[in-house]
Amino acid sequence: MLYGQGKYRYELVDGWAKLPQGESFFDVGGVCVDARDRVYVLSRGTYPITIFDRDGTLVNSWGKGLFGRAHGSCAGPENTIFCTDDRKHTVRRFTPEGTVLMTLGSEDKPSDSGYREARDLFERIASITRGGGPFNRPTGVALSPTGEIYISDGYGNAQIHRFSAKGEYKSSWGGPGPGPSQFRLPHNLWVDKSSRVWVADRENSRIQIFREDGKFITQWTDLIRPTDVFIDNNDTVYVTELCMRVSIFTLDGELLTRWGNEGHAAESPLFLAPHTITGDSRGDLYIGEVSMTHAKVDRGGRALQKFARKA
Repeated sequence: MLYGQGKYRYELVDGWAKLPQGESFFDVGGVCVDARDRVYVLSRGTYPITIFDRDGTLVNSWGKGLFGRAHGSCAGPENTIFCTDDRKHTVRRFTPEGTVLMTLGSEDKPSDSGYREARDLFERIASITRGGGPFNRPTGVALSPTGEIYISDGYGNAQIHRFSAKGEYKSSWGGPGPGPSQFRLPHNLWVDKSSRVWVADRENSRIQIFREDGKFITQWTDLIRPTDVFIDNNDTVYVTELCMRVSIFTLDGELLTRWGNEGHAAESPLFLAPHTITGDSRGDLYIGEVSMTHAKVDRGGRALQKFARKA
């Protein structure tokens, strides 16, 4: 079965991730690809970091006991990886072998945004009364073309933070609300070739686009609870949406294609909770889900699915 249309058609590679017997991703918080097309999966399994070659063979795994709750990731220079921990309130940079090179934030010391814990998501979001600065449950991380570090601080805050490539704090913007430059759960982000910052503003069901200094440019609203945004080298924009679909756009916002659970039986859907997306040098896509957290379903290795681009 093919998904998408036109130049953007994909085939699901069934059982791509070859996990050891008995292991599961449970939830995939982040996924990114390095310069060698190795796929780094940030999950909530036994080993939060698992690294695969493009054929799905496990290359390495590490991180047991290291994360409070793994959430978002991005590839860094020299095949390093940045990861957010939304329970420990930190963002760390690791070598491919798991050595910590940089830590942003103070572990277990959240900033003061008014946030309070509650069972209901919307009650938690409503408790955020102000921007608190770095960090209160950070969600996503992205790098600019010059190496600056941008972090979406979403579950316990409503801001975007900007750091230098060396990890020096530069600025923050945002606050709770539905207006321009406000957020209701900034869930992940991407920085394009022009250093524009694209933010998946999940509970406002939109993507907001900013200049590198945080000045609002525009927003896209043809989305339902977007969770992640990825832009490839051809300036094609890929978005995962928690409503169980993926959408592909031009850089100007023209919808190219989207797909979800259409054609799948209710007991075996294609998606349960799309959470993160990336692509490799051949145009293949990798989509991770938080199926355990969102739907209480353990999909094992299928919490990360590969879609191979068809010519």
